[in-house]
Order: sequence, then structure tokens, then C-alpha cells
Amino acid sequence: MISRHLATPLGCITRTEFADTGFFPLRTPAPSPIYVLTKSLVETTPMAESTDLTRERISEIARGFMASRALLSAYELGIFEALAAGEKNSLEVSWAIGADPRATDRLLRALVTMQLVELRPDRKFALSHAAAEFLVPGQPGFMGDLGHINNLWKSWSTLTEAVRQGEKIAGPQAPPRDPAWIENFITAMHVLSIPFAPDTIAQMDLPDARRMLDVGGGPGTYALAFVRAGEGRTATVFDLPDVVPLTRRFVEENDLSDKIDYVSGDMNKDELPSSNYDVVFISAIIHMLSPEQNLALMQKAVRATAVGGSVVVQDFVMDNDRIRPPHGAMFALNMLVGTSGGDTYTAAEITEWMNASGLPEVRTCNTTRGTSLVIGTKPA
Repeated sequence: MISRHLATPLGCITRTEFADTGFFPLRTPAPSPIYVLTKSLVETTPMAESTDLTRERISEIARGFMASRALLSAYELGIFEALAAGEKNSLEVSWAIGADPRATDRLLRALVTMQLVELRPDRKFALSHAAAEFLVPGQPGFMGDLGHINNLWKSWSTLTEAVRQGEKIAGPQAPPRDPAWIENFITAMHVLSIPFAPDTIAQMDLPDARRMLDVGGGPGTYALAFVRAGEGRTATVFDLPDVVPLTRRFVEENDLSDKIDYVSGDMNKDELPSSNYDVVFISAIIHMLSPEQNLALMQKAVRATAVGGSVVVQDFVMDNDRIRPPHGAMFALNMLVGTSGGDTYTAAEITEWMNASGLPEVRTCNTTRGTSLVIGTKPA
């Protein structure tokens, strides 16, 4: 029998009755500027059952891209960095960023209306407090994921045609992503995960686990949180050859090279490292893959897991209507325009892959990030 698993904000409940009611996270994620930005489209888009969706509100939704593009262009042009060096008039800003003076002036004034830039009495522009804290590279609160979000603009612009064709427009012949794109993406994943990783590791509720394999671990954020959470813990990060050097950099910056090692490979082509891991962690991976690829990955994960160990999947887990959580429904479109077969999946689908791979006991939990953990235990 396929297991059915429900979750509460306080923990995991395991039930052995399969039901077609789906699962969706019930816990509101802790607010942060990064989380708010990445969810901004969903937060400003009401659910269908809303009774106050007026003509004006629909028009506001349709024009929402304007503020987004203004922010991303300012980031791309280096306006926030230019103003971080001191107040400037629009001509001075245009010189600093190598742009047209009149066009720069108009963009600066739009940023004033967005409370990202302030216009001083002497007609010079300065960063607002929020922009100085979150939009200047090198600051502790810098939103390093903006480069990745800017890249998403290009893929989302193909949504209409992607829906018509049922696949991403770039197709399998797209050129390889360059090092700058990879670094933007990996940095974004690190920035997004830092506030939540310690709680996520704790919510796995696997206190006896000592060795973790982080599949597609990117910057190693969860591996870092895992080894910090208990004495004697070690982790291996498995990722593509062009990602592992970035992983190594993040780990070395945290002085944990003695507890974390690295294996290069392709999860879709290669076997996972087989060392009887207590935990095989698969975070933010399954949404990039097709159902067939996810079943194959789950089988590899089980082979890499010790008897009594656990395979843990973290992702946006949808209800069976695929409309909750709302940001998961929007994220499914992100996968449509950005991957060849990715999607967001339901708890029932993930559970079926685990059951078919030899994990009969499965539980599902919420996280403070608004994602869910689906945890399968390998029997003796």
C-alpha cells in the first residue's frame, strides 16, 4: 500500500491510508527581504476565490513587470553601486555607469517612486536605507540572487510560446551556460538558503545521522548546516564539475574543509557515491527533472543510503489540485520555461517514487521556508 502523509506546522504525521486530498505546507515562511522579492509576483497576485479582484487590480497585476524591470535594470547597470560611493546628480551617475544622461535621470526618478533612491534638496540622488542595506554588493544583507532573477527575466519572456509548444523554447540545443550564469545561480541558491538551512536540518529529525550526501548540493549550504548541527558529522557534496569549485570556495570561507568533501558527477548519468550514507539529501532538485528522471534518481539515492538511513527530498510540494502553495504553482511555470521536463510535484507523486525505489515508510513535514520535506527510510 502506498503511504499517505500529512503534515502540521509542529511536526510530521505518518498515515498508511492513501487519499486523493494532496498535501500543502501550512506554515507561513519567516519573512526576509530575499524571500519577499522572489515571491513578489505571487504575493501581489490574488487567488481565484478572491472577492476584491477589481478592474483596477487586474490592471495593476498586468503592469507589475514595470517596477520589476526598473529594479533589475538598475542592478544590471550598477546604479546602486555608483550611489553607494556617495550622492550624485543624474549626470554623474550616467558617467559612472556609462549610460545616456537623460535616460539615466528618468530611471533614477522611477527608483525614487519605488523608495529605492532618494532625491535630496540639492537635486542629488542617494540610496534609500533599504537599498543601501540590500542592493549594494559587499554589504552583509546584499541580495546576491538578483543576478539570477535578472536571468529569469529572459526565460519568462518566452512563456507564451512555451505554453503553445509544451516545452522550453531554447530547447536541448541551447548553448552551455557560461561561468557568470553558473556563479549567479549558485550564489542565489546560497543566499536564499542561509536563513533556513539550520531549521531544515533540525526538522529532518535525524539526530543519529553522522554522514550526509548532498545531491546537487551547489554551494554546500545544507552540508554546512548539517556538519554544524552535531559532533562527528561529515558531508559529501555531489554536483557538476563546473559547480564543485564554487562549492569548495563557500566551504573554505566557512573553515569546514575538514568535514566536507566533494564528488563531481552528473546525477542523471552517473551513479551517486556509494558509501552507506545516513542521509541522502535532495534539495531543490526534483523540480528540474521529469517524473522518469526523478524515479531513476530516487533509485540511485536508495543505493547510496545505509540500512536504516533516510532519503530526504526538499521542494515545493503541491496539493493534488496543483494550486497550493501558490508560489509552487507559479514555480511550475518557471520550470516550464527553464527546463526540458521539470515541474512541481505532489506528495503522492514523490511518495510513489520512494515506494517504488524500496522506501516503504515515508513521512512529510513542513519547513520554515515554505517548502516541504518528504523523508523515506530504508528498511533492514
